[in-house]
Amino acid sequence: MAIIIQLIISMVLFFVLFYGISFILNMILKTTWLMVVVYPFIIVLLMDEISTFSYLTKPGQSFKAAYDGIAGLDLPNILMLGSGFIGVILAGFTIRFLRNSGYKMF
Repeated sequence: MAIIIQLIISMVLFFVLFYGISFILNMILKTTWLMVVVYPFIIVLLMDEISTFSYLTKPGQSFKAAYDGIAGLDLPNILMLGSGFIGVILAGFTIRFLRNSGYKMF
């Protein structure tokens, strides 16, 4: 039971965190879907357990290790990362709605 509560809290936190980051980035950079493109790269950098510099020095081994890290995710991690991605997408729709409603600040 405690694991399910932790999962739900983690999903909400990932959603709110990435919604907020995406909303602020979209507002500052005047783009709408930037974080939707950047989010998968952020997740790969978080989940691969490889130095970012090794992608330049040993690309074959690094991309294989990154693929193995992503393919080896279990269901709770997939749900948390998925809720973060939903937050990023929802922030894009929110920015788009605000711009279409006439708010020039967004």
